[in-house]
Amino acid sequence: MAEARVERRLAAILAADIAGYSRLMGVDEEGTLAALKACRRELIDPKIAEHRGRLVKTTGDGALVEFASAVDATRCAMEIQRAMAERNADVPDDRRIEFRIGINVGDIIIDEGDIYGDGVNIAARVETLASPGAICLSENAYQQVKGKLTLEVSDMGEQQLKNIAQQLRVYRVKLGEGGATQPTAPALALPDKPSIAVLPFQNMSGDAEQDYFCDGMVEDIITGLSRINWLFVIARNSSFAYKGKSPDIRQVGRELGVRYVLEGSVRKAGNRLRITGQLVEAETGVHLWAEKFDGALEDVFDLQDKVTEAVVGVIEPNVRRAEIERARRKRPDILGAYDLYLRALPYFASVMPEDAKIGMDLLEEALKLDPHYAAAHAYLAWGLEMRVFRGNFNEADAIESVRHARMALAHGTDDATALGIAALIILHLGRDFETASGAIDRALSINGSNATALYLGAHIHAYNGDCAIAENYASRALRLSPFDPLCYEAYVARGFVRFREGHFDEAAAFFAKAAQLNPRFSALYMMQTAALAVAGRIDESKSIARRLLELQPGFRIGPLEGLVAGIARPEIVSGFAAGLRKAGLPE
Repeated sequence: MAEARVERRLAAILAADIAGYSRLMGVDEEGTLAALKACRRELIDPKIAEHRGRLVKTTGDGALVEFASAVDATRCAMEIQRAMAERNADVPDDRRIEFRIGINVGDIIIDEGDIYGDGVNIAARVETLASPGAICLSENAYQQVKGKLTLEVSDMGEQQLKNIAQQLRVYRVKLGEGGATQPTAPALALPDKPSIAVLPFQNMSGDAEQDYFCDGMVEDIITGLSRINWLFVIARNSSFAYKGKSPDIRQVGRELGVRYVLEGSVRKAGNRLRITGQLVEAETGVHLWAEKFDGALEDVFDLQDKVTEAVVGVIEPNVRRAEIERARRKRPDILGAYDLYLRALPYFASVMPEDAKIGMDLLEEALKLDPHYAAAHAYLAWGLEMRVFRGNFNEADAIESVRHARMALAHGTDDATALGIAALIILHLGRDFETASGAIDRALSINGSNATALYLGAHIHAYNGDCAIAENYASRALRLSPFDPLCYEAYVARGFVRFREGHFDEAAAFFAKAAQLNPRFSALYMMQTAALAVAGRIDESKSIARRLLELQPGFRIGPLEGLVAGIARPEIVSGFAAGLRKAGLPE
């Protein structure tokens, strides 16, 4: 039987996405969505129709459009970018919606209205090279519009596009007055030492279930790089804000304040692995290094070390071998334990016991395989702590939590994340500030770029009344990992500092910011309730107290007061308890 004919045609493909979309949504989800819908309704859709384009699909922050002519596609793109520049004229820099646009001409496959093929893939990759508010053309697209449109371009030279075998020449369109030609100013200044962000690697295995494996591999590469004391390494949780995106590397560099970006992919087929990596200079988008590493699944940690070593070697050719050796971290002896640990991590983000229970079950299985796995002990301790503070106030759970935390300290002497989490438990349930603060010191001595240790260190020192240390740790953590799920802890620490200083309105504002960042964490509403009540804003405090009870119906002041006595400074404990009583919460 003859195979069904595949429908193909030559087309001009326009790929667009929003620069800094994750940051915009983090600042104001509803406002960003409303502004984006207005842009589409008032500008983008009409322009596409005017230039005889077909909107193939939208992807939240992006769009794919098909044109019969490269001239139509380029005219449409130029008019959109100039109109967007006018719309943004009076909008603050941090609220602007700015598009990057890439255009390619190539052969495409049409299937049920969607389009596929190298022609589409190249357009998407060319788009990542465009600055916010700018347009890039592939060589094929440029040859089609040259001499037919009045436009000025700059030749960006041969580019190695991600997952495209051959290098391709790319051109940047100079829009002139009213359009962007240069990247916006850096959002964050570069540190005074080499700086790098490692983006999530692409899962090339064809199995979405393997995403966790790719993520774990990247986390280990980040950890290895973080051990090198002359490198400034953005924490994993902020790098992963770009997961599922094809970001402009220059925009990543500006948003995270780094000089280098590492990206790559992982292909897992049976027992074989292939890791590819490429190092890009963020300011220019120039590729400095690319390599692939093949090996068996049981060699995964060796492959990760090879990637780390190669990247360090490119950044600092004269790196001493001792620094590379110091970058190697202890890992679980059994790969199955590592798998289970990676699967467990997402369930701890909300810091609520009903979610953590799923992760705890996985960690119990991991510890059966590797009883000395420090990170598994640390997260299991944390899950039990959540159950105690936001559930049963059970003494047996508290004892077991401290036991796991001490196991993490004993076996995790070179694991900064395990030490940081264990420190939190040792303070909360062991009431031992000296050991907790010592664990934070140890974590930061072995990995000064570990945002988890900094966020939880800020929390620990704020509870103890060490205002300057808490503020310092909070600031450092936010710089290293501004998109971190733990970033609410920086605002908790600052709220405690303001509360202790008697600035209750400011404390309430910081606790409110923390709740915005982690809206399912009930303790944040408890803190906000107390600060509002002590500030005399009783009606507001009662409103927030209702949200607390929705999330934690069994909340009672007495048991909580007993738990935190000996953890936080006495004046903080008594002040919070008084505020909660003023708000009318049950005793």
